[in-house]
Parts: sequence; structure tokens; C-alpha cells
Amino acid sequence: MTDVVLQDPRPLLAVLVSFVAAVLIVASYRSPNVREGWTLVASLAKFGIVASMLPAVLDGTTFEWSLGAFLPGIGAPIEFALRADALGMLFAFLASGLWIITSFYSIGYMRGLDEPNQTRYFAAFAVSLAATMGIAFAGNLVTIFVFYELLSIATYPLVAHDETAEARSAGRKYLAYTMFGGGVLVLAGTVLVYLLAGSVDFTAGGIAELANADPGLAMLAFFLLAIGFGVKAGIMPLHQWLPEAMVAPTPVSGLLHAVAVVKSGAFGVARVVLDVFGPELVFDLSLPFGFTAGLVLSTIGAVTLTAASLIALRKDHLKRRLAYSTISQLSYIILGLGLFGWYGLVGALLHIPAHAFMKLTLFFCAGNIHVSTHTDYISQMAGIGKRMPLTMGAFTVASLGMAGIPLLAGFVSKYYMLIGGVRMGMNFTPVAYYLAGALLLSGVLNVAYFWPVIYTAFFEAEDAHDAKPLVDFPLGGESRSIVAATDGGRADDDAATDGGRADDDAATDGGRASDDVNEDDDESGSADDVDDIVADADGADAASPDADGVDESEVPDADLDDLPTDADGVVRPDFDTSERDFSEPAERVDTGDYAVDQRPSDADVPFGPGRGDASDGSAADAAAAHDDGEPVAAGDHDGHGDDHGDDHDDHDHHGGP
Repeated sequence: MTDVVLQDPRPLLAVLVSFVAAVLIVASYRSPNVREGWTLVASLAKFGIVASMLPAVLDGTTFEWSLGAFLPGIGAPIEFALRADALGMLFAFLASGLWIITSFYSIGYMRGLDEPNQTRYFAAFAVSLAATMGIAFAGNLVTIFVFYELLSIATYPLVAHDETAEARSAGRKYLAYTMFGGGVLVLAGTVLVYLLAGSVDFTAGGIAELANADPGLAMLAFFLLAIGFGVKAGIMPLHQWLPEAMVAPTPVSGLLHAVAVVKSGAFGVARVVLDVFGPELVFDLSLPFGFTAGLVLSTIGAVTLTAASLIALRKDHLKRRLAYSTISQLSYIILGLGLFGWYGLVGALLHIPAHAFMKLTLFFCAGNIHVSTHTDYISQMAGIGKRMPLTMGAFTVASLGMAGIPLLAGFVSKYYMLIGGVRMGMNFTPVAYYLAGALLLSGVLNVAYFWPVIYTAFFEAEDAHDAKPLVDFPLGGESRSIVAATDGGRADDDAATDGGRADDDAATDGGRASDDVNEDDDESGSADDVDDIVADADGADAASPDADGVDESEVPDADLDDLPTDADGVVRPDFDTSERDFSEPAERVDTGDYAVDQRPSDADVPFGPGRGDASDGSAADAAAAHDDGEPVAAGDHDGHGDDHGDDHDDHDHHGGP
């Protein structure tokens, strides 16, 4: 294989295609189909340009384009250069390929939720991918710094997309950490490297002049750059922006975690280790107590991946658990880059695409669950695997890969890093054995925080939860009742006593919603008039002459004057929510008009709001059936008073709890 540098504009075109797409997207804001068509065309064009360079790069060719010297210096002038080499091609090919998938997903997600500001979203997404290509193909530290900052600016509108107070706060924190924190450190490290070596160009094996520079200053420059890029990779304690950014739409979370942002941080650290200082110099830069720069970098990665995995165990919000998982997984790359030896480096670089595919799958599954069921919390996902088997099946496979289960991509990269840690411990320092132990421990923790999601989805029954419709309510629900109902009534039943449907304020006959006032009834039979009763058991087809009076003797153990009533005079139980245990049924007020006292769905007393019009005959039928000892059929459920109640048998009732 020969190293050939070829002057070619394709690295520049790969960057510019997204900028052009962003302009066209904004110009097409009146036509969503055209606007999103530009997104797809740009993603395919970008991938085609990058893929066209791949065969030659694998043969050792480097594609280079330079704007020329734009910053004078004490040494060689600094150029704005783009260079497509093997390391840059790994990141560029990955990001451009995943942008195609993310574009299709974004269109469905944004339309499915009818999100606002979609034009701004797709334009910012395109600019973010342009900045990502610039980072991948940057030829020196100055160029990568420019695109590094541009990526922070372009992704801010995506993080703050919802424009809520929480989203704006997350966006500000994101800028504070990545732009004003990490960006400043990268700039300081770049200046220091230029002062020490007189060059900032990426060179395979590292810049030779740095090996002869002052070790203390070289060490300082290394950590300024490594930590500056590591902010985007989420190393602790500079990780707080990443969980906060989960308020963004799910495709943005995929962009942050898999396609662009955190990967650009890990890629920047790889550039510093491989092409600025070189693996050998990173291992030779010594600190007190026998620690080297590479060993310190790996130790930071080991601490981060262990702590983030432990925090992920406690997160019930699915996207936040995935966010801490990302912090842990990106630290694998940092750890592998600090291991001295071929195996650690190969494992770290393999983990970049492996993690990208697995984490993007996980976030896409989380987004599908959110759009389909509006469920975001793991504790509410009981039985969701039976309703969404393909989504949760893909989630399970990706989770196993993240945990490093054999035959999946995550296992390969972690295996190489584990071998690298063991070889480093055998040949150089026993501390490396602890790094290998951290890898194994993190694998166990990965299983621990992914398994509850899988178990809840596939192995928990909905019977232990409040069953909800697939789309209208959170799937699964809480295991305890949170409804102020006395008979197991559904949500919105203020004081349902018959298991009535939603909006039955005081129905006693299993009536449907809005049965409180039947507009078809006569004024004499208004459901709001508590004094309308049926007392004549023999008048099956006519209203009782005593219907205007209340026979108190037929209301057992009840005194209307002593019962709690609302502003409308309707008898209601008195709930004290400050002391009530909602896991137990509420105490019932014995008014005698509870349908469930005799049979579910059957009203056994001719009294109370919600009954039919006495003049239409159905109420008299009910009273007659009651006095004769026969069950009352729910024949007046729709409020029309058809005289067919006696034809119903015990199995034909539609109301009830």
C-alpha cells in the first residue's frame, strides 16, 4: 500500500452539499414535501460523494483540498484544509450513511407528532451534518476547531426545539459546556501545540516536534485537547449537558448520541491521540506515581463508564437511561484510546460504528414508543412488547449488543479492548488490569440497566396495571388506582356509582356520557330534578301519579339533609385526597342508589339523578320490575325510553363497572 495525496474537491463537496440543502429547505418552507425532498436528496448525495472516495482511501490514497494559508504564524502558515484519510473516512462514511436513515425517520416522527418549526428543524439538521463532515475531513487542529464550534451552534436550535423553559435551559447548558467550555479548551490546546511544534497539521503517528518539546507543556496541551473534545463525548464530570438535552425530539437525540455530536467528541480525542501526539508519545508522557498520559486518559474513561452505568440503573425515563448509557459507551472509546497497543486502538475505533448503529436503533425504538403510545417511562411499559413486537424486538437486539453479548458488534469492540488492557497489564503496568476489570463490570451493569426494560415489555402482564388503549393513554399505567371512583369507574367519573362511562357525573343506571340531562325528555322528567321518582309498581306503561313526591321510606338509611352534596345539590362522596390511600376503594356514602349493591349494571331503586323520564314509561317499567322481584334490564341506556327493558336477559347489559 502506498500513501498518495491527491488534490480533489470531493471533501469540500461533501461539506457543501448540506449547506446548499439547508438554503433550499428554508426556501421551500411553504411546501413540506419539497422541503423534505431536499433533505433526502442531500443525504443521498452526501453519502454518494463519501462512498466514491472509499475504495481509493482503502488503497492508501488521501484526498485533500486546501483553501490556502489564512493564518500567518511563527512557523508554517496555517491552512484551511480538508483531508479524507482512513480515520476521517471511518467517521464520514458512518455519519453520512446514518443521515439517510435518520432523515426518513425524522420525516415520519415530525409529521406523526405534528411538530412545529419543522423547516427550522430540517435546516439545522442539514447544517449539523455539514459541520460533522468538516470535523471528519479536517486536516489540522484549526479546521477541526472551526467545525467543532459550528456544530455546537447548529445543534442548539435542535436541542431547544420545543421552546419550553426546560428546552431553552437545556440548550443554554449545551452551549455552555460544548462551545464555551470544550471549545475554549480545544482552542487553548491548539495554540499551545502550535507554540511547541510550529505546526497543527494532522500527521500519522503524531507531530514529530512535540516529542522534543517540554514534557510539562506537552502534557498540558494534551489534556487541554483531550478534555476539550471529551466534553462532547460526555466524560465526567463534564457530562451534565447530555441528559438535559433529552428534552429534544427523538431524532435529535439520535443525532446527538449516534450520528454527530458525541461521536465528534470521541473522534476528536482519536485525532489527538493518533495524529497530533501519537500513541507512543502519549504513553511516554509521564506523571507522578508512574502514571502516563494514556493511562490517565483510560482511567478517566473507566471511572466514567462505571459511574454512568450505575446512574443509568436509577433512571425510569427511557431516554434519560439511554443518555447515561451513551456516556458509559463513549467512555469505552476513550478508555481504548489510552491503552498502549494495537488491540486497544482497534477496539476503540471499532466501537465508534458499533455504538452508532446500536444506539441509533435504541433511540428510534424509544421514539416509536413515544409516538405510538405516548409512553416515556419504563414503569409504564408493562406488556408493550406484545403490542409492538418488532419495535421491542429491535430494542432487545440492540441492548444485547450494547452489553457485549457474543456474535453482536458490541462484543467485538469490547473484546479487543479487553485484550488490549490485559496485554498492557502484562507488559507495562498492573494498573491496566483494573481497566480490564472496569470493562467487565460495565458489561454486567449494561445487562442490569437494559434488562428491566426488556422484562417489563415482554414478561410483565398488563393485568397488574390499568389497561389503557394503545394510543390514547400511557400503556400499562400505574399499578394503583389514581381515580376518585367508588366502583372501579373509569377516568373522569367524578362520583360514578354504577361503573358508568366517562363524564357520567352521578349516573346510577350505567348510562352513557352526558346522560345527566336528556334533551329529549319532558321538563317533568328532567334528570336534574331529584324529586322525580317512580312509585307505582303496577303502572308499567304510564307514569306514576306519585312521581312528583319522594317516598323517604324507600331510601334506606339515608337522610338527604345530612348527605354531602355539591353546588348543584347532587349527592357525592366526600373524598379527602390528603389522607386517602388510593390503592383501596373509597368509602361509599350509603344513599341506597348504588347499582352495584345488587348486580353490576342493574339499578334497584327508583330514585336519583340520571333516571329516565317517568312519563315515557321506562322508569315505571323499572319500578314494576323491582317490586315484582325481577331484575331491572338496562333498557334506557341511551335515554330514548324504548319500552323493551323486560326483553333483556342478565347477559345483555352494556354498562356497569
